[in-house]
Amino acid sequence: MSKLTFTARKIKDAAQARSQCAILPVFGKKALSTAAQQVDKACDGAVSAAIDLGDFSGKSGQTCMLPGVGGNKRLLLVGCGDKSKFDRAAARELAKAISKALASCEASEATVYCSDLEVKDGDPQWLLAWLARHFTCTAYRYTETVSKPKPAQKLARVVLEAGSLSTGAAQKALDQGLAVGLGINEARNLANLPGNICTPSYLAQHARKLARGEPRLNVSILEEKKMKELGMGSLLSVSAGSDQPAKLVIMHYKGGKSAQKPYVLVGKGITFDSGGISIKPGAKMDEMKFDMGGAASVFGTLRTVTELGLPINVVGIVAAAENMPSGGATKPGDVVTSMAGKTIEVLNTDAEGRLVLCDALTYAGRFKPQVVIDIATLTGACVVALGAHASGLYANDDKLAEALLAAGTESHDRAWRMPLWDDYQKQLDSNFADIANIGGPGGGSITAACFLSRFTGDYHWAHLDIAGSAWDSAPKGATGRPVGLLSQYLIEQAG
Repeated sequence: MSKLTFTARKIKDAAQARSQCAILPVFGKKALSTAAQQVDKACDGAVSAAIDLGDFSGKSGQTCMLPGVGGNKRLLLVGCGDKSKFDRAAARELAKAISKALASCEASEATVYCSDLEVKDGDPQWLLAWLARHFTCTAYRYTETVSKPKPAQKLARVVLEAGSLSTGAAQKALDQGLAVGLGINEARNLANLPGNICTPSYLAQHARKLARGEPRLNVSILEEKKMKELGMGSLLSVSAGSDQPAKLVIMHYKGGKSAQKPYVLVGKGITFDSGGISIKPGAKMDEMKFDMGGAASVFGTLRTVTELGLPINVVGIVAAAENMPSGGATKPGDVVTSMAGKTIEVLNTDAEGRLVLCDALTYAGRFKPQVVIDIATLTGACVVALGAHASGLYANDDKLAEALLAAGTESHDRAWRMPLWDDYQKQLDSNFADIANIGGPGGGSITAACFLSRFTGDYHWAHLDIAGSAWDSAPKGATGRPVGLLSQYLIEQAG
């Protein structure tokens, strides 16, 4: 994947600058930004004349490409709407409009004049970070298994006006946006890979690749033999029907002091989920390659953390397995023993995510974590409850929940807190084991979280159910969520 570069710069006069495409904001009622006025004056009112034709009014999201003037080879007018109402939502529309227009031209470099863009509910740093993140995500192309992939965009470098910020502060915001965008793209690319390529062994190899040349990131892999010795009977019950061995991938980023407790991210890494013996219907089963979206987000977030060099310690744990039916597969009614010593009656082998996560969550406790956050495409019930817009958030700690909700709002990768009441726990009662792996038809996402909560009593814990947010069905593809939320949370924890 190509990597865009972003440069912050102080620019006194847009008409005197040089660019393959000068991006000039225009507000509603045809109000030109300062940069647009400077260019308009240099080209004898050509910008105003184009607007006076009536095809472009400055409405939010509108664009108009004009021939260049002076050192600017192209002029892209971008509508921003009412200046007094320019908020984060309008800024996101601006970013989309710029990306769409640049994708259809041959410019390899562009300059965005944004000093007049005062975001009502955001600051200049937020705007620059968002633009860099959005442009980076827009540049993503899936190429791994396509003989003739969609052509990469020509755009390679973007200069952004620092405005009221110092060049250093502006560049820091751009670097943050770029790092988050790269993390999102990392997660998207992993999740988009087909299950015959992206196996548990592939994820283990990819972790080593991510750590190559990065001294702060150490990787270790637990094989099935070691998992058996540790008593991870729950995790191993999922891989029992597959020819692909399970892997527990541990990525330890050491950016803080050695005594500092780490933030632990645990990702569900079911590289393909057939449902096992409780086999799924055929329709859309291909989308079960996305069932490792939680694991992908752990990889993506660690990519962001290492790109930024955050001064904290982070451990990423990926419980990777393939859920397949065979003569050796776990059967409904089987009882397995977890690493925590709890016995589990497997009433439905398609409720496998919680079976791999519970052992990974138990293992996470050995790091004496500040917090543990697990991320999983866990339940269809969460899709019914929240759709695709919000991830479901559960937590045993209010402070952690509030911090994650705030990070989701700040990054526009939002979550919604769901109940984790003891009232739901009784639905997991079993006559033949300590706990059943499903809790009946009602509150399916909640009872799944209640199941996980039984293994997290020793630390502050949150669970993100991303079954609705991790991928889109039309057009089909991974979203990279919730890398934005997790990255924002860790950036804030790093101060």
